[in-house]
Amino acid sequence: MNTAASIRLLVVDDHTLFRRGLIALLGQYADFEVAGEAADAGEAQRRALALQPQVILLDNHLPGVTGIAALPALREAAPAAHILMLTVSEDEQDLGNALKGGARGYVLKTAEGDELADAIRRTARGESVVSRDMTGKLVNAFRAVSEPAPATPEASADPIAVLSPREQEILRFIAQGASNKVIARALDIAETTVKIHVQHILRKLNLSSRVQAAVVLAERNVAV
Repeated sequence: MNTAASIRLLVVDDHTLFRRGLIALLGQYADFEVAGEAADAGEAQRRALALQPQVILLDNHLPGVTGIAALPALREAAPAAHILMLTVSEDEQDLGNALKGGARGYVLKTAEGDELADAIRRTARGESVVSRDMTGKLVNAFRAVSEPAPATPEASADPIAVLSPREQEILRFIAQGASNKVIARALDIAETTVKIHVQHILRKLNLSSRVQAAVVLAERNVAV
């Protein structure tokens, strides 16, 4: 029988058999009370709001919205709850994103019952908990989520680096105010071909108009 000082839990996992087995396991500990369960992020948010658990055991691989993506909504629904990821994923990026997203801990589903129980108690006290098998990946995990992504061609100093030579040629005509018809005549190609090139140019530069394309060249001092 659970005591008055029981830790109220919300179990979130889409696999019914695992979820029911986990609930049965947790029921063996006198200081745990499973207040509710959920099979997806939406249901978890509703349950968290209604039950206000102390600890949310959250799987990452949920249908639709992943557990990591659901962290902000769960934290908003139950601000006082601590979230412990309970997952099969040993991916260091998942680990880093979970902790950065507000999870208090990250425990693998391969954990023994007493190890999980200890992790839950520590999470309830506000401690940070990471499975022993994942501690070696912790530094790499935070490096992966904190370092800026490698520069892509789109973000390079030269805004037209992503364009083919033909697209760069057409872009210079655009910057001069030339129409598709004028460009087609100048390059001796079909007007429909010019139109396709223009669409590719705007997409590659993440622009919505020919005017914006001309501005990009002007701002970057690219000769036209």
